[in-house]
Amino acid sequence: MARVAEERAEPKVVLLVRLLSAIDEGRFTFEELKDEIADEKPPSTRTLRRYLSVLSDAGFPWFFERTSGKYRFAEGYSLRRLNLSHRELLGLVTLKRLGSSLGGTFASAIEETTQKLLRSSDRRTEAAVETSSFAIRFEAVSMDAGVERVFEQLQGAQREHRRVAFGYTDKNGVRTQRRVDPYGFIVSNGRVYLVGYDHTRTDMRVFAVDNVSDAAVTPQTFERPADFNLEAYGANSVSGVVHGATLGEVTVRFSPVVAKAATAASTVARDRRVVPADDGGVDITYRVADALEIVRFSLGWGAEAEVIAPEEARRAAADIARRLAARYGLRPGSAAADTTSG
Repeated sequence: MARVAEERAEPKVVLLVRLLSAIDEGRFTFEELKDEIADEKPPSTRTLRRYLSVLSDAGFPWFFERTSGKYRFAEGYSLRRLNLSHRELLGLVTLKRLGSSLGGTFASAIEETTQKLLRSSDRRTEAAVETSSFAIRFEAVSMDAGVERVFEQLQGAQREHRRVAFGYTDKNGVRTQRRVDPYGFIVSNGRVYLVGYDHTRTDMRVFAVDNVSDAAVTPQTFERPADFNLEAYGANSVSGVVHGATLGEVTVRFSPVVAKAATAASTVARDRRVVPADDGGVDITYRVADALEIVRFSLGWGAEAEVIAPEEARRAAADIARRLAARYGLRPGSAAADTTSG
């Protein structure tokens, strides 16, 4: 009986969709609507009025325009065209440019999404997206076919709340076997990381997806803790993938040359204090899970940044600077050294 009911309901659904499309065109009278939506026999007046009432109850803003005798949607509403505001248009452009910058799987997914939106938008929107002078540059996410397959496999397990087993090779080349409840993913510095509960280590861990191999989805299911927040997990980390139970402060002094740029880099750590200096420079104190991340970050600014506190972080920066100086130093007697002497 349920199957028969479904088959009887289907023609009504088809007629309602055709009715919506006809109203969207805005050029049909009541009698013309009957012919437009009919497959063979036009619906009766009573049936069409009932269908119009169904659409109204569902929230579709159709109305009867008395001057023309046509049925239309309210001004600005359309099933076919999205008339985006300037702010919404900027959001769509940003999304498309973001996808282009990330590359790979993310670019394909965002491109498919924006194309669907563009097909439902007016010509102004399409032209603005294609000719915009707005550009975004991020570290591209590079994944070969094998890594993409692993990523899709892990994503599927995360959506289905299924535990995964895989081999993992860490940055020192050590390979181990892991059993992990996948909670989510973080994209950082051109790489994708899996965040989850590692049953092998009985603790939370972060795994670079490109270092995962022989992944298998297991029959075991899991429930992600209600208080787990993926955004907050790496919020006190430069890379976004380091998490710690305790936080420490590191203060970096930036010269006037880079003060504005350093202040604008607000995603380095969520918790920070900015203190402007009289000379136009700025001291920024970062509250982070790993002080060495800030030390390495500061060295990226060259001589325009200096770690000033705490002392152990300052010593770590000095140690790296000495090793760099030794690596790049000129050997006595070299040709370059001779040309720069005396």
